[in-house]
Amino acid sequence: MDLHVTDPEFAERFEHFTLHEVKGETEKYLTETKSSMAVLAALIGCGAVEAYKEMLSEALRKNISPVTAKEIVYQAAGYLGYGRMLPFLQATNEILAGRGISLPLEGQSTTTLATRLEKGIEVQAEIFGGHMKEAWKASAMNRWLAANCFGDYYTRRGLTPADRELVTFCFLMAQGGCEPQLIAHSKGNMNMGNDKAFLTAAVYQCLPYIGYPRSLNAISCINQAAGG
Repeated sequence: MDLHVTDPEFAERFEHFTLHEVKGETEKYLTETKSSMAVLAALIGCGAVEAYKEMLSEALRKNISPVTAKEIVYQAAGYLGYGRMLPFLQATNEILAGRGISLPLEGQSTTTLATRLEKGIEVQAEIFGGHMKEAWKASAMNRWLAANCFGDYYTRRGLTPADRELVTFCFLMAQGGCEPQLIAHSKGNMNMGNDKAFLTAAVYQCLPYIGYPRSLNAISCINQAAGG
């Protein structure tokens, strides 16, 4: 249903805010591709399947590759869980198939079941610091974080480590209630070169889609991570 027909006043104001005010504030920090990645991840994080379909179709037409789209969804598995990421994986597959893209896409994995823990620890240490080299020993949960969340997903091609930290930040921001993790991943982003101005722009870019409360919480987390 076309909102320009059914809800023209809303459509006018939403588009002006999103495409002019917000874009004008963020475009000096975010490329079109980074903006699309942030918004797609935020829509996954807040469970907005219909808006995700709308935005994914537009992003694929403009600046997002099929591999990038699939990798964003795969990255969500560790941060939303299978139950909440599955509708987005199915929606992505439907949209890609509708565009005549053959599935499955070319594989992007760089680890095996034998190497995933080792490689995951390496990525954790790269992003969060050398103390992570021993963190996996603390519990089963910590071991799974290293092997599964990082070894299975962060090591994949298709997104850089900095890109994965960006979309992870947006997953956490859009979910709400994940502020300790959001602070940690704000620091991880900064370690990967996604500085305070970049992350703030990402929040602004996602604000029309996730609302003010979670956006304000995210800005607070960024400030805490930056030390002020």
